Amino acid sequence: MAGMKLAHLISAAVIGVTASVGLFFLTGPEPGDPSLIVPRVAMEYDPPAAEQLDPTQPQKPNIKHARKDTTVKLISRSAYDITPYSAEKIAELASKLDEETYRITQKAGTEAPFCGTLLDNKKDGLYACVVCGLPLFSSEHKFTSGTGWPSYYRAFDEQHVQRIVDNSHGMIRTEIECARCNAHLGHVFDDGPKPTGERHCLNSASLVFHEKGKELPEASRPIKTETAYFAAGCFWGVEHYFQMGPGVINASSGYMQGRTEKPTYKDICYSDTGHAETVKVVFDPTRISYKRLVEAFFAMHDPTQLNRQGPDIGDQYRSGIWVVNDAQRMQAEEVISMLRDAGAYKRPIVTQVEQAKVFWPAEDYHQDYIATTGRACHVTNPWSKQELQPASVAP
Repeated sequence: MAGMKLAHLISAAVIGVTASVGLFFLTGPEPGDPSLIVPRVAMEYDPPAAEQLDPTQPQKPNIKHARKDTTVKLISRSAYDITPYSAEKIAELASKLDEETYRITQKAGTEAPFCGTLLDNKKDGLYACVVCGLPLFSSEHKFTSGTGWPSYYRAFDEQHVQRIVDNSHGMIRTEIECARCNAHLGHVFDDGPKPTGERHCLNSASLVFHEKGKELPEASRPIKTETAYFAAGCFWGVEHYFQMGPGVINASSGYMQGRTEKPTYKDICYSDTGHAETVKVVFDPTRISYKRLVEAFFAMHDPTQLNRQGPDIGDQYRSGIWVVNDAQRMQAEEVISMLRDAGAYKRPIVTQVEQAKVFWPAEDYHQDYIATTGRACHVTNPWSKQELQPASVAP
């Protein structure tokens, strides 16, 4: 119930427990159980996040622990392929750089202050890695620091920029590199503006700027994704298990199908707004089908409970599939018909299938709630062990 859920939130806020470590997080009821460690970066079977991350949402830094090649394809939550390049591929790309850019990106050099070509750039757009093309920073987060180097208060996606300890020159600093090709970018300091309080200090030579509205080169484009929306009661556990799905790039909690704009958690609990707690799932259709997501949705909850799910009561906890096109509607209704014909439930399925309306993101503390608190959830894990095996790619 809403009261019980609020009590959990208050308890979590007091404890302040987090199980996040670098690119991995602990999930489930036993925060020490290694079997519950799940990659936060999506594996190749994990679907892409088609949209840029919300700049108002906090992001965890990508801590680099070792420089290793990988045969597992990694997709960031903003839907970019960030699989580390091999040493051979990096060398091939670096051989095309001019002498100064090579010195900075491959030898951790630094350009002179107030001399970089991007220092005073005021245009809207993306700043990508000059070596491999991965988007690293956005004009949306650029600010004038007065230091003489381009400065940003956060990365385009924290999984695109990795951090390592730099002990050079008798100082201890945090160096930042491109997560895909290890190109040196600069350093990050804790003297930046809100909301992060950080200053990513960049070499202009490490970046290439792509103005907004112009076509991006292939190396700077996200993979193609699709989006699905599911309501299955409390969104904490539903989001958690969808995020684990093979081919799922990003799962986030929010509110849909209501009558008001920008609803809050308090609004949907204590006002008649008509919203349902919903999980937005961004996925790679080449790795997982929409139909498989629908099947997982039904495995996670009891679709015969009307306007409730277990102890959570109210129409905000109703069962629903919010479709974005006719193809999704057809597949959702097909699965429902199959379940009915098979007599999968003793009671009638009450899941609503409706055209998707606006998705309003839930408050920050609802996002990744199970992962960050380590709490258990009644939601059933719909994925088989075989499905959760990472897909390999050719070296």
